Amino acid sequence: MIEVENLTRVFRTYKKQPGFWGGVKGLFKREFEETAAARDISFSIQEGEFVGFLGPNGAGKTTTLKMLSGLIYPTSGRATVAGFDPTKRESAYRRIFALVLGQKNQLWWDLPAIESFNLLRAIYALPTEQFQSTLDELVDLLDVRAKLNVMVRELSLGERMKMELIAALLHRPRVLFLDEPTIGLDVISQRAVRNFLREYNRKHRVTILLTSHYMADIKELCERVVVIHKGSKIYDGALDRLESSSGSRKKIIKFLPDITAQTEATLSAFPENWQSKHGETTRDDEGKFTIKVPTDKVVAVSQEILTAGPVADITIEDIPLEDVIAELFSAQI
Repeated sequence: MIEVENLTRVFRTYKKQPGFWGGVKGLFKREFEETAAARDISFSIQEGEFVGFLGPNGAGKTTTLKMLSGLIYPTSGRATVAGFDPTKRESAYRRIFALVLGQKNQLWWDLPAIESFNLLRAIYALPTEQFQSTLDELVDLLDVRAKLNVMVRELSLGERMKMELIAALLHRPRVLFLDEPTIGLDVISQRAVRNFLREYNRKHRVTILLTSHYMADIKELCERVVVIHKGSKIYDGALDRLESSSGSRKKIIKFLPDITAQTEATLSAFPENWQSKHGETTRDDEGKFTIKVPTDKVVAVSQEILTAGPVADITIEDIPLEDVIAELFSAQI
């Protein structure tokens, strides 16, 4: 459904010197700086796949989505979506994809959402029965029927995002590009949006490319992820393989008793040489020690912790996906 081959986008920006005379000098001689927002990115996505697109701020995620949407032209490389070349911006192509930007609105701010939906019906020339059927399905899945006649500016952030998703899906696109659709939402709204996207993908086999800084979105929705850093792809594969890419490890968290009552002996119960003995070790001011150890050593290390000194609590958990990705980024610096 999506084929990307050596896609590159370089932005050329003017470097203005500070002050009035800097502006005057710029009239005669200008210095420019070139920044590669995307550099030789290649990947392919099959129909119906739900793929996470990850990377730190400035990695080139949004730039790539905009190139796939035809909003900006690539400097080099090529891409096809459902057989279409996005750079041609054909009307037929614009009818088969949708782009949702979490920080951009497509609905009219001072009108009820239903008015914007009717406008989109006219733009896409949707048959009345198809439009009403799709609208009914979407508002019921997102539970916003009671808000259709409320002005968009009076909706909560979560309700507005639900309306944005409805607007994007009214013409039944085959491909959906989502750029941080849950940004700024509370936990309940995030869960509602995730549940909706999961169900919609399952039911309609829509191909979805999702960017998000909330790892809960990625873990619950995507089996595969593409990770980019400084404009270049550094990983493309299964999410579970990424989680285990830094080795099979667990995180053991040891909580000491009330730190105000701790003695020097209590603190020394966590030896300084544990870093070299067991692996990455950290301690905070609240009496919490964290050790990352290989999975096969979890039992032995836990027993050693319990016998080393006073323990208020101990927790064993998987290495968070955020930590794994942060380590992946650090390795590329």
